[in-house]
Amino acid sequence: MTAEAPTRHPLYVWAWSLLRLDFTGMAFGGLFFCMSLTPSLLPRDWLFQGLIGGINAAIGYGIGVFLARMARRFVLAGRSWWPPPLAVSSALKTLTVVLVLTACVLMVIPAAGWQRQVSALMGMQGPSTASYLRTLVLAAVVGGACVAVTRVLIDLIKTMARYLIRRWRLSDELALFIGTAIVVVLVITLVNGVLLRGFLAGANRVFQPQNATTMAGVVQPQAPERSGSPESFAPWDTLGYQGRSFVGTGPDAAELTRINGRPAKEPVRVYVGLQTADTDDARMAVLLSELERSGAFERKVLVIAPTTGTGWVNPIAARSLEMMYNGDTAIVGSQYSYLPSWISFLGDQQKSVEFGRKMIDAIHDRWATLPPDRRPRLLLYGESLGSMAGQGAFDWLPDIARMGFSSVLWVGPPNASSLWHAITVRRDPGTPEVKPRYDNGRTVRFSQGNDAQQIARDAAPPWDGTRVLFLQHPSDPIVWWSQDLLFTKPDWLSEPPGRDRTASMRWYPIVTFWQVAADMTNASSVPGGHGHNYGDYILDGWAAVAPPPGWSPADTERVRTALQQTEAEDGNQ
Repeated sequence: MTAEAPTRHPLYVWAWSLLRLDFTGMAFGGLFFCMSLTPSLLPRDWLFQGLIGGINAAIGYGIGVFLARMARRFVLAGRSWWPPPLAVSSALKTLTVVLVLTACVLMVIPAAGWQRQVSALMGMQGPSTASYLRTLVLAAVVGGACVAVTRVLIDLIKTMARYLIRRWRLSDELALFIGTAIVVVLVITLVNGVLLRGFLAGANRVFQPQNATTMAGVVQPQAPERSGSPESFAPWDTLGYQGRSFVGTGPDAAELTRINGRPAKEPVRVYVGLQTADTDDARMAVLLSELERSGAFERKVLVIAPTTGTGWVNPIAARSLEMMYNGDTAIVGSQYSYLPSWISFLGDQQKSVEFGRKMIDAIHDRWATLPPDRRPRLLLYGESLGSMAGQGAFDWLPDIARMGFSSVLWVGPPNASSLWHAITVRRDPGTPEVKPRYDNGRTVRFSQGNDAQQIARDAAPPWDGTRVLFLQHPSDPIVWWSQDLLFTKPDWLSEPPGRDRTASMRWYPIVTFWQVAADMTNASSVPGGHGHNYGDYILDGWAAVAPPPGWSPADTERVRTALQQTEAEDGNQ
């Protein structure tokens, strides 16, 4: 690329230049679009497929343009037969357009079939072929917009280079280099310093009002064992939307007595919200006061549950353990953000890790001051970003046992989770990444987590001492998405597919990265037992790592029935 002498064109000529396409770029763009239609972890409707197809087509187009320019400059320049006659060039261009359009249209037909196959694995109805044709239109719009924006940036670089040449008499190459560097720095600054911060600030303004609302049917608890009650140090109106849902729901002693057929205790649920105090340290002080006030340290088990972005604690996880232990439990959580997990993960995942460590350390330090014979069993639970936050409290696996945790259940851990990643990388030779084994399962186990019998087999004896269990679905994009997917084929795509991943999925550089990224936006919308929806199999995870004395599979099924009845009743309200 050189900085040509300035030439003035009418505005419509410049606008048309944003639409005019390079034919080699079209060929690569069509190839990337077709590859993007191949199946990934979860079903994609035409809307998501159009977005991902357009992004990948634009990337392929840019690669094709670059390769074409390099070939013309270093390979074809000076050849007697280049450029070809106009008739040959026109025929090649026409053929390129026809082949690309034909391939894209024809590829949509098997693509719809692939999506129906993936949907069938999860008990869902897939898209019709006719409806999937809308993908083509949306992908063309998205890809065209991406190409147009890129061309605007290139024109900006050229304009800046021409100015440098006129003003400072720089060479073309140096002027282009400086112009490119300036534009790249401006774009990075704009994205990271302005757009990202603006997006996070805007998201906070959008989601903060919801934090002040309360789920329909949820009322302030009156039992002193709950935060937000009249006796609580954490006022009801400061707990946030998710905090009020956590402490204002769940089984009470009467319901547990009916389910288990023997007198139950009122479960303890402790929670502080972002508005409960002004600083993290002050919130931890309130949290510890709440634990003391509610008698949490006098229960049989104490569960620390680092939350997801908005402060959500999976109600199935909480109900399951309370039913198993007939209410002789204390579960504690705390809010650290107004933002949903996916925004917190993309924008400020370090905040969740730091807050998780602070909460775990504060509660553990108070628990450690109790006489050993009066301490409750110390358990740790985390799901999604909450799992990542919990792992941040430990430098390595032995630290979990050293700190006194008897059982840990981590569900759907993000791929960036430090401990999960380290264990997976160092897994026992010959074990697959999708279901690894570490140190022959002495402390930590992994389960694909949608079959009660399989989870029980994964947790089978001998398994003495501290138990750490990861539940991770082969189809969960939260677990498997990473930046490495851009240019590195992961082991889990080289191995035989897990139980709910289609064998038709293939790895393609760049393309698979965007496919799995799109899957993350839909990860929790699939049926339980697939994607990032772990359903009532969390109960089986608890039965594996923290069963009460004498617990049996029949007890697990009894509690499962109670959970399903509760869910049905909630759905009918």
